[in-house]
Amino acid sequence: MPISIVVHGGAGDIAPDHHEIARQGCQEAALIGWRVLQDGGSALDAVEAAVRALEDNPAFNAGTGACLSAEGNIELDAGIMDGHTLNVGAVAGVELIKNPISLARKVLTSPHVLLVGRGAEQFASENGIAQCAFDDLLTERQYKRWKEYLAEQGLWRKDEPRFIRREVAALAAREEEKHGTVGAVAVDHNGFLAAATSTGGILNKYPGRVGDSPLVGCGFYADEQAAVSCTGLGEDFVRLLIAKRAADFVGQGRSAREAAEAAIAFLGAKATGTGGLILVDHLGGVGFAWNSKNMAHAYMSEGMEEPTAGV
Repeated sequence: MPISIVVHGGAGDIAPDHHEIARQGCQEAALIGWRVLQDGGSALDAVEAAVRALEDNPAFNAGTGACLSAEGNIELDAGIMDGHTLNVGAVAGVELIKNPISLARKVLTSPHVLLVGRGAEQFASENGIAQCAFDDLLTERQYKRWKEYLAEQGLWRKDEPRFIRREVAALAAREEEKHGTVGAVAVDHNGFLAAATSTGGILNKYPGRVGDSPLVGCGFYADEQAAVSCTGLGEDFVRLLIAKRAADFVGQGRSAREAAEAAIAFLGAKATGTGGLILVDHLGGVGFAWNSKNMAHAYMSEGMEEPTAGV
């Protein structure tokens, strides 16, 4: 069976001076996942490896480099699905976990599907995943964005670098300039599919806010026909079940590209939020589409010498 992998580094209005960084980061992550597939690894192994690379890259809003919430915390969400078994693992609102996608993978092999907050962190400890330091996740770029936003609202306080007045929470929903989720989808030599998504959410998000990324069928999905990972304004992807809808389009006979485009067209017709998705089908076909200004992405299939990447 032909193998393929597609990754994304988020959709939205990506600054021109960040294009090459995002393109290169996606290309590197796709190559990491591709090597797993080439070595006979499973699609599940490949998407976890690719997403871990994106989480470890401070250029992306996931893991190291994730954005800050309204209260100055870093709350991470991730989900992963095995299309062959239909097993799912997801975590939401976790803090001090360097690679939440690997924690989600642990959940996938447990009796659970979705764990949140302190419970997810306890599960991490019980399964040998140690907490990291806050500074291991914080980057100067995201700290500066958060501080500038608070200053614009007259809410920045030097004596409270990690906790601010409650009023800022009411402003959280206004920050929608970039949807910095990361994700990967793959099909392996057995024809098995997998999808994975990870995010830091939206800058200055309301504490405890969870978008589509850890919700199966919304921000990620995989079955015997297709694997999908989404990025965008999470609330709309949740309402419209975009990931599952895209996979169903493949099941109805559409190509990977047609299915991706149809799902994003549906998003545009039914909601005002923007975003994109990546998709791979059981034949190794690759698809991606977005209605935002940009979406960082890369893919590699049989016969290609290196991943193709774009923004």
